[in-house]
Amino acid sequence: MYAVIKTGGKQYKVASNDVIKIEKIAGDAGSEVIFNEVLAMDETVGTPFVAGASVKATIIKQAKDAKVIVFKKKRRQNYRRKNGHRQNITLVKITELCK
Repeated sequence: MYAVIKTGGKQYKVASNDVIKIEKIAGDAGSEVIFNEVLAMDETVGTPFVAGASVKATIIKQAKDAKVIVFKKKRRQNYRRKNGHRQNITLVKITELCK
């Protein structure tokens, strides 16, 4: 059994006991989160969401993702800028798919 959920402007295909990395959501490690925006569940596709469906998950930890280097350069202008960015993420373990 699987579901497609929407969170943080992205869509994720999840099954029970999956661990996924999503955009940061509020909550401490060990707290439970419920995702109500379920786009599909098994063969059922929502318009836009599946009525009455939800996905329960547990927050494993709040962390930062790997660093992404942002490098800007204009040739022959002596213009170079180097920046780094680390996105805040949340590791979540899917516990239950409710229909």
